[in-house]
Parts: sequence; C-alpha cells; structure tokens
Amino acid sequence: MGVTALKRLLKNGTIINPAAGQKTVGDVLFEDGKILSVGETITATDGVEVIDVTDCYVTPGLIDMHVHLREPGQEAKESMTTGTQAAAAGGFTRVATMANTTPVIDDLVTFNGVKERARAEGRVKVDIIGAVSKNLEGRVLSDMGDLALAGAVAFSDDGHYVESADFMRRAMEYADTYGKMIIDHAEDWTMAAQGFMHEGKVSTALGVVGRPRAAEDIAVARDILLAEMTGAHIHIAHVSSAHAVELIRAAKQRGVRVTCEVTAHHLALTDAEIKNYDAAFKVAPPLREEDDRQALLAALADGTIDAIVTDHSPHADEEKDVPFCCAPNGMSGLETSLAA
Repeated sequence: MGVTALKRLLKNGTIINPAAGQKTVGDVLFEDGKILSVGETITATDGVEVIDVTDCYVTPGLIDMHVHLREPGQEAKESMTTGTQAAAAGGFTRVATMANTTPVIDDLVTFNGVKERARAEGRVKVDIIGAVSKNLEGRVLSDMGDLALAGAVAFSDDGHYVESADFMRRAMEYADTYGKMIIDHAEDWTMAAQGFMHEGKVSTALGVVGRPRAAEDIAVARDILLAEMTGAHIHIAHVSSAHAVELIRAAKQRGVRVTCEVTAHHLALTDAEIKNYDAAFKVAPPLREEDDRQALLAALADGTIDAIVTDHSPHADEEKDVPFCCAPNGMSGLETSLAA
C-alpha cells in the first residue's frame, strides 16, 4: 500500500516571486515538494498541515552563483555533503562551486570527479565553475573546451587575479566561443598582495597593511576594456568599491557585456568590524568603508549589480583562530546571508 504524500499549507507569508514581479502576503499549498496553488487566502481541507508563516518570507529556491564547497582536497574546511546541507538550510536550492580546490578543477578528470560527488552527496543542485588557467597560475589555459562541453557553467581563477592582460584577453575570447563567461576576481595583485584589510583610517589605526580600493578599480577597468574589445562576457565577482561600481555602471550604459555581483557581507558590514582584529571578518576583497557600502546598496537598487552571492568560503577553526594577519581570507555565508 502506497504512502499518501502530506499536503502542507503555508499561511500568511510574504510571498516574493521575482519572475512574476510579485511581493504580496498570501498562502502557498504544496504536496511532495511541488506547489499546488498560490493565493491570497487558501482554505485548508482535511489532512492538510497548516503552518503559520506570518512575518516570514516565502520565495522560490534561492540560487548562489559563487560558493566554495572545497572538494576535492580541502574537506577539513568543508565537503560536498556539509556545504550543500548548509545551502539547503539557508534556502538555497542551487549553487555554483568555484575551481580553487586541491587539485584545481582545470581538467576533465577533476571536473568529472566533482560532478560525481555532487550527484552522490549533494543535497541541492550543484553547478561547477572551471578554472581559467592551469593551477590558477595565469600562464596556460585550462582544458576549457573539454570543461565547457562537460557542463562547466563558467570559468574563474577566483582567489587569484589574472595578471597578464593578454592572457585574460585570450581566455575571454576562447570562453566566448563556448558561450561561457569569465568570472573575474578583480584585485590588481601588485597592489593588494601585501595587504590584509581595506586601506583606510581603520587599517592605519590598527597598524595593519591595507589593500587599497584602487587595486580593485584598476582591475575592473582593465577587464571592462578587454570585454569591450573582445565582445566577450566578463562578470566581476564580489564588487566592493564605490568607484568600481561607477565603472561597471558606465560600461553597461555603453553596451559592454559586463555583469557583477556583491556579497551579503559587503552589503552589511564595513572595515569597522575589524577593530578588534577579528579574523572572522578577513575576506578578499576586504570589507571597505561606509561610503562604499552605501554605493553598493544604491547599485543593487538601480540594477547595476546583477546578483547577491555569499562567496561561502569556510575554513577550519584552527586556520581562523590565529593572529589576524596570519588567517586566510573568507567567511561562511550560506546559512546566514538571507537573514543578513
């Protein structure tokens, strides 16, 4: 005898459906994970479990296009199982994981291994972003053609800036032949490599070497120009600088194929959080000043910024529980970003 699926009715929730431009208070009836009806008022029938979600948001499953699930090779930080569990707990039903693993996702063997792990262990849908260059070194192209045909959704050397403009040009052109975009970690490393937080009043007061916002601005400007030259699609990851936002806004107005994202932590926090040398707030690009945060919020409101991401980048406790300048960059975000 089959088991009857349980119907559930969510009552009085704030329903947000971006595809339909909908934001209204109402009810949602679903069964076995499938929505049966949405309405202002739905009457519960016998056998329906009613859940009062007053003051809660009811949305389609969220998508995070920038996470680090750490497999293969960095399972002490996160695994496919724990990372996708965190995604589900935070309301995400689909994520795209970055290539800076050990080994790097720069060839078909590694890509297929991650794909199988996602199929076997993933609690949500997992897309895979392939590396731009072999071992993220910016010298030799990854096996981009094979990766694209196998299902890579984009290419990125995230965590590393592609220093050579000519190499970046060739990568953008090649990716574009497969209809894929390059996701750009835009920080000029010659200016940022020695810094540990945003360069400003707080870093000066703390005596910590900073990473100037100009490092981001210069990188963004260069790669917008390359996108304009090649006609390829460049996506600026985790934009954090007010001036970078202006560069992107102007490029969009010119018709350049540029998109961008912002993290929840750059929208919510500033470098003031680091006054106690708390390594939990050490990220790249760094948390910046209040003027930058306000510019990001404005750019999100006017459509200049295309997506909010978590850049979920967990580390083992012992890696972060060290002096500020010794800690790796990154924070977890899948379970907290919506609330933020």
